[in-house]
Amino acid sequence: MPTEEEIYQEHILDHYEDPFHSGPLAEATHAHEDKNPLCGDVIRIALKLDEDGKVVDCAFEGEGCVISQASASMLLEALHGKTVDEVKAFTAEDMLKLYGPRLTPNRQKCCLLSWRVIQQAVHSPVQ
Repeated sequence: MPTEEEIYQEHILDHYEDPFHSGPLAEATHAHEDKNPLCGDVIRIALKLDEDGKVVDCAFEGEGCVISQASASMLLEALHGKTVDEVKAFTAEDMLKLYGPRLTPNRQKCCLLSWRVIQQAVHSPVQ
């Protein structure tokens, strides 16, 4: 029987190797990109919001470590279909719980990059 750590590792690798909503989103209404200057991870999140402020589609693009890329996939899977208010209410602590394994402070920054990006994306209409 696999240990809890092995289950987490498998779940993280699944999101890294076959990410949820990875790639460009042509119909995006909102988008934002940011990077982690400590390690060079980059995440861009694009959202398609409907007139009621619901995330009807989302996608991410990026480069970086397994943690940054897998956490972006996990975040979009969790927030797809949610309202802007629900996205705004999703905290950094919620993101760390969603990811799973405990991380060092430096690795937490990798995990929280996508969370920071989506918090800005809901305020960043595409021109």
